[in-house]
Amino acid sequence: MSARVSAPVGIAVRGRPGVGAATVADALRAAGMVVSDAGEVVVLVIAEVCKPEDLALLAELRRAGVPGLIVFNKADLAGSGPGGPMATAQRRAVELRALTGVPVVPMVALLAAVTLPAELISALRTLAVQPADLTSADAFVAGEHPVPHALRARLLATLDRFGVAHASLALSRGAEADELPALLRRLSGVEDVLAALRDVAAPVRYRRVRAALAELRALGRDDVARFLAADDTVIAVMAAAVDVVQAHGLVVDPGTRPEAHVRRARHWRNYGRGPVDALHRSCSADIVRGSLRLLGGR
Repeated sequence: MSARVSAPVGIAVRGRPGVGAATVADALRAAGMVVSDAGEVVVLVIAEVCKPEDLALLAELRRAGVPGLIVFNKADLAGSGPGGPMATAQRRAVELRALTGVPVVPMVALLAAVTLPAELISALRTLAVQPADLTSADAFVAGEHPVPHALRARLLATLDRFGVAHASLALSRGAEADELPALLRRLSGVEDVLAALRDVAAPVRYRRVRAALAELRALGRDDVARFLAADDTVIAVMAAAVDVVQAHGLVVDPGTRPEAHVRRARHWRNYGRGPVDALHRSCSADIVRGSLRLLGGR
């Protein structure tokens, strides 16, 4: 039972052909996530726009109660608005969240787990001192330049123009070659995706905890009853509930003084009596219970 509760949350990655869903899945695996078709959380990968089939999938997930996250991949191609393509992608992500009601995170998945062999590093060093035409993919590959055409094509396939530009710029400013993978990973936005997934998965973790408690309670044993009533258990359940409501954008008073525990208990008691769904009602009850336990143990 403990293994079930603590097991990593499985992630299913979906997306239309051409949006880079496989690349996003590879990036998540490289970051240690468990990616499978039977994931408990669904990552929907889009590029540029949310099409009718994407909206249909989101509606299906909503009906099934499956948490979802939209990854706005190829964010480096979002356009050249104020602040550059990534800033443009961030603004677009805000619009998409308003449209779908689902968290949206920009990403350049191609850059999340890059391995650069020596010949590509050498080509980037040349580009750092002799920049090539990056106005288009064709211009970069076909134009005259000391770096051979085939090598430029490989660079483009590995990093795209955005990655080539940033990697060669970093080298021109004195970066070491072994620093490039970390630089490109930061540019990819994968850390933002992982943080968003932790939030989106909070209800999954909470429901696992509640299901485990229900199984234990059904045993009807005195030692199990003592475990369920123990301070550590009550406070651990509260922590899982706090993760859920905070992931929803709500604030939980982190104070440790007695008055903070009282204030927190009152607030979440009132919240749970309001027009909230069953999940948040359960979370509010666990936050109240944990706050009162903390108050009693001060």
